Amino acid sequence: MTDVSRLADLSLLPVPPADPPGRAVPAVGASPDGRELDRALAALRTVARDGGTVVLVAHVKPDADSLGSAIALGLALRSLGARALVSFDAEPFAPPRTLRFLPGQDLLVEPPLVVAVPDLVVTLDAGSLTRLGALRGVLVRARRSLVVDHHPSNTRFGDVNHVDPSAPSTGALVVEIIDGLGVEIDTDMAAAVYAGLVTDTGSFRSPSTTPTVHLLAARLLATGIDHAAIGRALWDTHRFAYVRLLGQMQARARLEPDHDLVWSWCTAAERAAAGIEFDEMEGAIDGIRGTTEAEIAAMCKQDSDGTWFLSVRSKGAIDVGAVCLGLGGGGHRLAAGLTSRDSLEETMDRLRAALDAAPRLGSGRDPVGGTEPVGRTEPDSPAGLGPSTDPGPSTPPADLEPPGRLDPPPRR
Repeated sequence: MTDVSRLADLSLLPVPPADPPGRAVPAVGASPDGRELDRALAALRTVARDGGTVVLVAHVKPDADSLGSAIALGLALRSLGARALVSFDAEPFAPPRTLRFLPGQDLLVEPPLVVAVPDLVVTLDAGSLTRLGALRGVLVRARRSLVVDHHPSNTRFGDVNHVDPSAPSTGALVVEIIDGLGVEIDTDMAAAVYAGLVTDTGSFRSPSTTPTVHLLAARLLATGIDHAAIGRALWDTHRFAYVRLLGQMQARARLEPDHDLVWSWCTAAERAAAGIEFDEMEGAIDGIRGTTEAEIAAMCKQDSDGTWFLSVRSKGAIDVGAVCLGLGGGGHRLAAGLTSRDSLEETMDRLRAALDAAPRLGSGRDPVGGTEPVGRTEPDSPAGLGPSTDPGPSTPPADLEPPGRLDPPPRR
């Protein structure tokens, strides 16, 4: 696992004082079960030693943490001699507009061209088998599978499951793995991991941002990555057509005090008329989630097939991860999502009812108390009411996994 003393071994930073005897300093994303990490490393070392094929799968409509983690680990495995391929289910097959700056895209392979029976499949940031979309079959047929994730709702659908809900991002777990493989993290790997870390922590504003997370960020910055350019690509690059569409969504936002809710929506027809791609809508929730009169914010985005994707954010008084889980979606306490094939009216009625029935966890509106909404995190998206793929603060989709039903074990 990642050694905190190593993270702090930078000329730019003072080494933190030693902890009191008997108290271990937790590593970034330290695995609750070290045996799973050992098994993960053994599987990866074997495929690299044998020059085997490993397919690294990001979840459908990948976000920065999922795709960045897959690329970073793929680059590390390639340096060790493995044939590494990165894939995800998307139509057309291309990284989201905000992630086209990521290095290592020569690893990308369209799903139809992926090896039918790879030696190993590694899923990154996917909470369930359904999150793999068209690539589910590749995992089922693979000789072995490894799941790497930080979503609490993960269904442990791999042969080996390195899952740690306390990790700030899946990328933090990937750093742990790369260190265990003995590979030096270069600038390309660091840029891919950093993109996921900064988005999943909401620009380091979420409660998961511990001192050790900042040490990890410092280590990544020390490789020479251009964090300013990464930030611009993730948050500050929009076409004017999107700016106008966002204005329309904000102008018609609805404040519903009875449900402590503010929400808005965008139809597929409106998006198409503006010439905006679906993945460009990821940060739309940021335009309303800061509303002081509402605890909960929801942004509803319709895909071209009529499916509604909801991004839901909380200031801390309501666990929206639990709320969305009950509706077939999932995510984290402050940032979650779901998908629905019902009408917008029916979908919102269900969300209102679930919010009204949810227990109050205390006041969540005082930012000093550390209850500001998490970055980006979303869930899984099967049929009916299922998770979505959009996270929190304006960044490419970032994290939240839908739980729901348990996936059947892979067939062998």
